[in-house]
Amino acid sequence: GNMERIDLPPVGPTDLPLSLLEMGCSGRFELITHPLPHHQPLPPQSTLPHGLPPTSLNLEAEVEKQFLRDPAWLPIHDTDAAFQKDVRVDSLLNCTPSSLHSGLSVIRDPTTGMLLDFTEVDTGLSAKNSLSLQRQPGPPSESLRGSNTNYPFLPGGMEELTLDQIKKKSDLEEDIDFENACSALIWLCSPLLQWPFELDVFQKQAVLRLEAHDSVFVAAHTSAGKTVVAEYAIALSQKHMTRTIYTSPIKALSNQKFRDFKNTFGDVGLLTGDVQLSPEASCLIMTTEILRSMLYNGSEVIRDLEWVIFDEVHYINDAERGVVWEEVLIMLPEHVSIILLSATVPNALEFSEWIGRIKKRHIYVISTMKRPVPLEHYLYTGNSTKTQKEMFLLLDATGNFLTKGYYNAVDAKKERTSKHAQSFGTKNTSQNTSASQDRPVWLSLLHFLSERQQTPVVAFTFSRTRCDENARSLASMDLTTSVEKAEIHSFFQKSLSRLRGGDRQLPQILLMRDLLKRGIAVHHSGILPILKEVIEMLFSRGLVKVLFATETFAMGVNMPARTVVFDSIRKHDGTGFRNLLPGEYIQMAGRAGRRGLDATGTVIILCKTGVHDMGDLHVMMLGKPTVLQSQFRLTYTMILNLLRVEALRVTDMMRRSFSESHRDTQAHEKRIRQLKEKVSSLPPLDTEGQLSDLVPYYHTVTELRITTEALQRATLESVNGLKALSHLNALGVILQVSSDSVNRTFTALIICEKGNEEGEGNGPNAGALPHLYNTALFIPEGPCSHTVQKLKLQDISAITVKTLKVIPDRIIDNYNKRQQPRFRHDPPGQAISTATQELLRLAEANPGGVATLDPVNDLQLKSVDVVEGSMRLRLLQDSLRDFNCIHSPTFSEQVCVCERMGVQEELDKLLFLVSDQSLTLLPEYHQRIKVLQALKYVDSSNAVQLKGRVACQISSHELLLTELLFENALSPLAPEESAALLSCLVFTQNTQVEPHITNTLQEGIDRVLSVAQRIGELQRECGIAQSAEDFVGQFKFGLTEVVYCWARGMPFAEIAQLTDVQEGTVVRCIQRLDEVLKEVRQAARIVGDSVLGSKMEKASLAIRRDIVFTASLYTH
Repeated sequence: GNMERIDLPPVGPTDLPLSLLEMGCSGRFELITHPLPHHQPLPPQSTLPHGLPPTSLNLEAEVEKQFLRDPAWLPIHDTDAAFQKDVRVDSLLNCTPSSLHSGLSVIRDPTTGMLLDFTEVDTGLSAKNSLSLQRQPGPPSESLRGSNTNYPFLPGGMEELTLDQIKKKSDLEEDIDFENACSALIWLCSPLLQWPFELDVFQKQAVLRLEAHDSVFVAAHTSAGKTVVAEYAIALSQKHMTRTIYTSPIKALSNQKFRDFKNTFGDVGLLTGDVQLSPEASCLIMTTEILRSMLYNGSEVIRDLEWVIFDEVHYINDAERGVVWEEVLIMLPEHVSIILLSATVPNALEFSEWIGRIKKRHIYVISTMKRPVPLEHYLYTGNSTKTQKEMFLLLDATGNFLTKGYYNAVDAKKERTSKHAQSFGTKNTSQNTSASQDRPVWLSLLHFLSERQQTPVVAFTFSRTRCDENARSLASMDLTTSVEKAEIHSFFQKSLSRLRGGDRQLPQILLMRDLLKRGIAVHHSGILPILKEVIEMLFSRGLVKVLFATETFAMGVNMPARTVVFDSIRKHDGTGFRNLLPGEYIQMAGRAGRRGLDATGTVIILCKTGVHDMGDLHVMMLGKPTVLQSQFRLTYTMILNLLRVEALRVTDMMRRSFSESHRDTQAHEKRIRQLKEKVSSLPPLDTEGQLSDLVPYYHTVTELRITTEALQRATLESVNGLKALSHLNALGVILQVSSDSVNRTFTALIICEKGNEEGEGNGPNAGALPHLYNTALFIPEGPCSHTVQKLKLQDISAITVKTLKVIPDRIIDNYNKRQQPRFRHDPPGQAISTATQELLRLAEANPGGVATLDPVNDLQLKSVDVVEGSMRLRLLQDSLRDFNCIHSPTFSEQVCVCERMGVQEELDKLLFLVSDQSLTLLPEYHQRIKVLQALKYVDSSNAVQLKGRVACQISSHELLLTELLFENALSPLAPEESAALLSCLVFTQNTQVEPHITNTLQEGIDRVLSVAQRIGELQRECGIAQSAEDFVGQFKFGLTEVVYCWARGMPFAEIAQLTDVQEGTVVRCIQRLDEVLKEVRQAARIVGDSVLGSKMEKASLAIRRDIVFTASLYTH
């Protein structure tokens, strides 16, 4: 029955327009706040004016509503998978209001049902079920790194764009000549930052783009001042109260940037694998891997993010880590603008176009080839006090290659080589010299340079041991004044004051101290990190005069010098020795010349044995730098991270990778539309009655045609195949075969009808029905004539068994003569008429076709494809006779089959290219899914299981580590043993020293190897290319003893004695091991294995001590 209405007095002016509405019978209330029209009673207080609804719903209706009409569970974007719904245009006109994020719920007295209170309850979106930025923030403890159960935020550009949106050029876009034009740029506002120097054109352009909040790609040489762009973005984000993330490829670089930006901005944080400083700052500096995990784990930082700055983007070429950059670029949400800083690369435009396409936004490419300090490149041939001035200019500051300088160097070198060596020629002098042989060269060169005040010098040497030897061989050299010595000494002592006493006495430190006092230093991956930083700081102050460094010094550290010397121009790249690539040379040579200090930078190439080849030098100095190439590959972590979120598919990630950027989907889509229209406009196929098998007939004939062509090619390209031939079922005889093996032509005499000598189509059904297969020979219907034509491979359909004796030269001469107007009406010569008669006689004798040579038996072509092809051909030819459609009277009119089928084929091909099926990595993706299913990381419907959740936590070698966890392989080991065992995941070098280890540890190693073997074999079975040996081989146990002893508290000095691995490498390895232990700890937490968790904690504490974990000097 009706609820009783209570009449209330009308609302007065003093009453607030509020009323409560009880929602259904669940005890939830909503507040109604809109004012009511005057003099109207209040609305009912419940949404149920007629009491409770009936409870027994019709089941059918319920099922239909839930499974057939409810769009929520149908994937909207995935049109391949969902069936077509009927289109209702008007549904687009009204949109539902977005739901509130909280509602009111009622608290009632449980006994009487009295209203006691209202509470606000949260509804809806959370980090566990939504990609939206509207979702509520997670717990503060997870705000920085996110959690591996969080969804990421929706990556920008995941929804498809229309062609018109892409075509629309904004009014700002113009093609600018960067080098010359551009005095017209005026500052629109007073810039946020003031620099002590006038900005270059490219910097001004970049800053203007940033003001407009656009994304930019800045390609310029190392010292050109790209940092200005980054600094401006940081300043902008401080002004806007947003955040900026600055990512760099190398940890050392992150530390340095932290110091630089800290001095400029103050509010800067640092996140690397082992350090976390002020993570709430507005500018965060981190390595790319950390940003990737923040994106996958839905970190709250992403909400406030305005800029992401990628420094040294050309690192995307790195085979091992390049894929991380691509993942990050694809996963960044829409509201984040991107700044890419890169060395000069040839394909900056193509790369930016890719980013623009996947992020659906304009990327402004700003590049400059200008060097603020131009470089001069010299060859140096001196090796004694007498010859120390022998330096020859090879490439001047304006970029001219001076061959004269080259020949002068060759002459200078020649004068000194003894007569004996000259008689052998200079070629066989080996390029490899020993350090003692180099010593005079270095001594004379450095003497010469310090006299001319050309220090500081960076000497690039492509081997660590060679760096050390060269520095040691300069024992007699002293390049510093006593004042400088004092400064070096005090800085050195102050920097190392944080080390424990024993660590200060390490041989490497003592050796380096002596070298540094004399102004000499060494910088490579084998040097202890803290020493490297001391050296970098002293170098940038100009106190290190000569620095022997490997290539890594040029990659990250921004430390320009006055002069750069190349010890050699060949380096070992892991597989073998090769010349430096132009990009590598430019990157290293670019360290010469300090802005504001030097007018030009000097680059010197040593000629120790002989002068390098001029061509090599020219390519290296003036060649194109390396293009950016995609190193995208699938990793299990990536697959699992995307599988745990329904809305993101791995194929979306693959389709957006740079390696697939050649797929011009828009152009394909356009062509597909055209073809679809064309198909619908063609007349329908008549496949009634006798013509019912027309389509399969067409397919058979097409296949036949393709097979024949392939066989033909094989036959006619073979030696045995050049005999006698028949043309368009008209017999002909070969007269001459051209010698050009690529486009080989055959001159042949062919019979034809009188009056049809010129026409190409000399057969009954040449033009009309190319799709009908016919073996009947052509017999002229009137008097027989002939023609001599040049044929291509495709024109020859078979070689007959018959041969004719003819005189080719006479036939050709005679025919050519009769082509001239004067002799047009002469009778054909004797040779021709005989040949023509013979051909006609043959044709009339075998109207059904002459027997042809079989490529396999007669011509002895035994390759697999030829044999298979000819068997297939026979099958197809036999099957043609069984078709009904050939007997239909209207058969010959069915030309439209051809056209329609052709269009349909092209359409199918394009649809394939646009679909996910054509992705290069798709087969590998399926193989990897198979592996994951076999190991129970995902179930048969690809839902991520517990093991998969654990593997998501782990950044490298995820399968092996997860398997070890679930097999409890670490449980019998002590904390220090488990740390030692896990060192195989981070150590990559080979060692000569056999480690001495405990039995339990040896068992652990065998266990790891057997698990690795099992995974490797499983991968092989599922079709992944890597062999099981290779998979097992990537785990190296050379440092197990070192780590074991370190975790048990042995001092570093003694540890260094246990192995031939250099100190710096050991330290780096133990630091990375700590990150692995952290990951295992989190994984143990997910599984609920508290024992393992605390064991990892203990192991971590045991290795985090002394020199291995001294904080970086840059972060203090």
